[in-house]
Amino acid sequence: MSTVAADLWAWLTGPAHSLIAVCDDVVIVYFLTINTSYLVLILIAVVEFVRRLRRASFAGYDDASSSPFTPPVSVIVPAHNEAVGIVEAIRAMLLLRYPMFEVVVVDDGSTDGTLDALRDAFDLVEVEYVVPDDVPVRGRITSVHLPRGGPVPLVVARKENGGKSDALNLGINLARYPLLCMVDADSILDSQALLAVARPFSDDPMRVVATGGVVGLANGCTVIAGRVVEPHVPPNLLGRVQVVEYLRAFFLGRTGWSKVGSLLIIAGAFGLFRRDAVVAVGGMDGDCIGEDAELVIRLHRYMREQRRDYRIVFVTEPISWSEAPSTLRVLGHQRRRWHRGLTEILLKHRGMICNPRYGRIGLVALPFYVVFELLAPVVELASLVLVPLGVLIGAVDVGFLWRFLLAAYAYAIVVSLVSVAVEEYAFHRFTRWRDVWGALVGVAAENIGYRQLTAWWRLRGLWDALCRTPQVWGSMTRSGFDTSGPVKERGGDRA
Repeated sequence: MSTVAADLWAWLTGPAHSLIAVCDDVVIVYFLTINTSYLVLILIAVVEFVRRLRRASFAGYDDASSSPFTPPVSVIVPAHNEAVGIVEAIRAMLLLRYPMFEVVVVDDGSTDGTLDALRDAFDLVEVEYVVPDDVPVRGRITSVHLPRGGPVPLVVARKENGGKSDALNLGINLARYPLLCMVDADSILDSQALLAVARPFSDDPMRVVATGGVVGLANGCTVIAGRVVEPHVPPNLLGRVQVVEYLRAFFLGRTGWSKVGSLLIIAGAFGLFRRDAVVAVGGMDGDCIGEDAELVIRLHRYMREQRRDYRIVFVTEPISWSEAPSTLRVLGHQRRRWHRGLTEILLKHRGMICNPRYGRIGLVALPFYVVFELLAPVVELASLVLVPLGVLIGAVDVGFLWRFLLAAYAYAIVVSLVSVAVEEYAFHRFTRWRDVWGALVGVAAENIGYRQLTAWWRLRGLWDALCRTPQVWGSMTRSGFDTSGPVKERGGDRA
């Protein structure tokens, strides 16, 4: 053995030996805690699902759809290079079942003819329009368009490219109604989507300031006339793993957080907000890449500081569908961007963390996101080094290795299996056994390579935020939802 190697081995078997053993113990406790936390959130969500199933036959959607007391909604659709699918998406939104609503489309400097497609489809004409300045808009507004002489509740505005947040802010200024529904241009909404997500505002109009809805993955689903008519699990393994991930973290997890009054994230693909509350906090933050979650945390902060009684609610019905990344490259861009956004949000609102002034948001929800979301990729990747190294140098025995695998991976598989079982019991969306088996395959495959890859992408997003590198959305090619013809490419996210 060389001198250098001997010195390194002596160091590893010295003080570092004990340090690695301690780190390995911390890692196993960490994974036990995070998986138990998810399981607790799922069990809390089960209580909400039981309540929902008991009330399903008394949902009252027929009454709400014809009631003059149902609050009107402005649906805001930011669009950038969405010419391929924007017309079909807007037509489907205009057919939503709701007594009074409007659709406000904001073309954020598209270069692919998005506005031309809308103009031809809806016979738009440019009009002189005084746009309020309730929230700041950075990009210059170039034109506002309305349908020619028709009763179609549609407004289309064009502005210089300024990003999704800036487009949403213009939509907020143009909106006429007290509720704002923010929807991605490529989202597919169920016909009763607005009725479902608006119901909490009717049930508790004085306190509810925001609601979020379930966003399902449309990959592999049968889509006809802008509606998902037959849900299916995606045919490829990457899509199946994402279905399981969405069920556990984005569906059941958020349902649990909502039940305990600590919901921090409403998906940008579909969320409903009270307009006066959004205006009061200054609209969307154009400097944050995770603008949807940042708005929700800012609403929590504002309401707590104003000492107002309020609620932010997650609606458990599956009401919106979106396309998940179908390639590793696109998925990597997405997860890197998401984690960068989370890092920026937590840094911006770090004064709320562990601050009793903000109640359970400051003392429970935000610390959880710091420890088990922000730092998760660091611990995940560190464990892949520390645990084998500990076994190699004798800091821990092989029995510990098995305990680690059970805590980090077998326990995670159990949590995911419970997630699939709960979702199937509550909604029974998948009518074919092959879809159920596909989801189970995704449960098993998630822990073999996928978790490690996402941890690496998330770590890069954390590093980007800490180093303040320029924000780049990247090209997000989509396959589209049209099942009547060949696969088409859709416009990507902003660069």
